Amino acid sequence: MKDLVIVGAGGFARETAAAAAASWRVLGFVDDDPALIGTQRSGTPILGPVDGVREMDAAVVVCVGNPRDYHARRRIVERLGLPVERYATVVHPSVSVGAGSSVGAGSVLLAGTVLTADVTVGGHVAVMPHVVLTHDDLVSPYATIASGVRLGGAAVLSEGAYIGAGALVREGVTVGAWSLVGMGSVVLRDVPANQVWAGSPARYLRETEEPKS
Repeated sequence: MKDLVIVGAGGFARETAAAAAASWRVLGFVDDDPALIGTQRSGTPILGPVDGVREMDAAVVVCVGNPRDYHARRRIVERLGLPVERYATVVHPSVSVGAGSSVGAGSVLLAGTVLTADVTVGGHVAVMPHVVLTHDDLVSPYATIASGVRLGGAAVLSEGAYIGAGALVREGVTVGAWSLVGMGSVVLRDVPANQVWAGSPARYLRETEEPKS
């Protein structure tokens, strides 16, 4: 087994640690909250601040971000400036990756996810449990797909798109860069970049907020 350090110590980071246990030796988490350093989460130690991974002889995966700040993963990857070969790809043993499909460095696929055929998942993508990605889907870097999402064939999630739990995206539909689709939404037409859509069928609600610096 190779060594792995996980950036972040929240729920997604702990889920990733559990998913990685079968194929990686998880050394611990790193986090910039000084109150966490030296403690444990789910029996795994918090080793120090995030920037410390630069000096560690281990693979890295960045597991931060939530609907209130889903730009965080990109910010940390850019801040660390690590070469792509330092990043792990974590795939839970129960995930089904169909023929012609690929998963980029730094991405995480949690339990029960299915990639049917010829699905492309870019780097630093977060895929929560029981997601179904069907033929010819394209998931761009830094996208987040919450649990239970279903994408129809040839759907496109642009860079940084966030798809809320249980949402359905029609075949051939594109969700624009850094847009957010609300929980349980049914997306029947293209979503422009930097917008929030929700409902069944999904409709425009507002522009997204500017990312934190």
